[in-house]
Amino acid sequence: MSDLLARHRAVIPNWVALNYNEPIEIVSGKGNRVVDADGKSYLDFFAGILTNMIGYDVPEVREAVERQIATGVVHTSTVYLLRGQVELAEKIARLSGIPDAKVFFTNSGTEANETALLLATYARKSDQVLAMRQSYHGRSFGAISVTSNRSWKNNSLSPLNVHFLHGADRQLAQFRGLSDADYIKVCVDDLRHLLATAVSNDVAALIAEPIQGVGGFTMAPDGLFAAYKEVLDEQGILFVSDEVQTGWGRTGSAFFGIQNHGVTPDMMTFAKGLGNGFAVGGVVARGDLMDALPAAGLATFGGNPVSMAAANATLDYVLDHDLQANAARTGKIIIDGLREAAQRLPIVQDVRGKGLMFAVELESPAQAARFMEETKKAGLLAGKGGLYGTAIRMAPPLTLTVDEAAEGLGIIVNALEVINAEAAQ
Repeated sequence: MSDLLARHRAVIPNWVALNYNEPIEIVSGKGNRVVDADGKSYLDFFAGILTNMIGYDVPEVREAVERQIATGVVHTSTVYLLRGQVELAEKIARLSGIPDAKVFFTNSGTEANETALLLATYARKSDQVLAMRQSYHGRSFGAISVTSNRSWKNNSLSPLNVHFLHGADRQLAQFRGLSDADYIKVCVDDLRHLLATAVSNDVAALIAEPIQGVGGFTMAPDGLFAAYKEVLDEQGILFVSDEVQTGWGRTGSAFFGIQNHGVTPDMMTFAKGLGNGFAVGGVVARGDLMDALPAAGLATFGGNPVSMAAANATLDYVLDHDLQANAARTGKIIIDGLREAAQRLPIVQDVRGKGLMFAVELESPAQAARFMEETKKAGLLAGKGGLYGTAIRMAPPLTLTVDEAAEGLGIIVNALEVINAEAAQ
């Protein structure tokens, strides 16, 4: 065991998981590759859990941050005007499509979802919230209450009265084999039945990930949330789209994941990739919802000048280089290649994804762990997830090149072939 690993285990909680039998320390990065402390290079297909959105050592981001640090002002708090905060909020409000939108910045997706839940429950004067089965919305008390994955819930206590919906669970026997249209109809019927039986009046909101992150990139068929929103609108129930992992063009087919459903939500939460590694999250919501809170509020580090410099530069880079289109192009290479390979690899139970957000479902957690070790050896970083720990989830930086997509696909397929051969013995 390395000295750093021993020190980690002595002072870091044992529930802070580390990847790999021999965890690595990443010490440098350039483009879409990183180097560990032993000098080994890896093509990064996990991007710090979808956070290093445009790769490593990007001059535009580095220089923007260095310019801000050179002023001597790293922090002032939101009690002063922050030019970078206003500029970034203007861009996000415009891109969101939400009418009369306002933006509140936080430090993380967990904080963003807490803020959205506060806005919704205050607006509707109700603690009743709907969420999706298999969801994950963060690690805090309120965010855990709308998380529907037992591996990530520490207790059953909750500040909210939560009911969980179907919509991303087509693997269940009662849904398997249904067409998209039939599955959507069944799910909408279930929503109507739940609203008639399990709740009282004035449900606050539905919060949902367009593609479930920790859930292993499981997703509702396009159009489900539009059908849900028709029902929600009948009762004035608000809709919150958790875009922490699906935002900024990652799905390739839309700039925000919920747009694949043809829906404009009342609120969207965001974080992760926006700062390309710098801590930034937030909520963009209808102005009337955002302005309604009666008490004073702030986020001490939310909107801080350094994170805003990084986020403005990152978002500008995504837009200027049309990285949404690149996600569609390179993601198709990988997803199509994985689906083709899956036809001859019995261990592969499913291949799913959109753009540069894709997953391979294997037969067992042991196979998923084996995949992680095999791809690490071959020089590729990936992630695990899924309700039962059987999914490999990958989300490279949006700057992935066509050559790197082909390289990564080759490593993934080779690893699957090795595991498939082992399973056949």
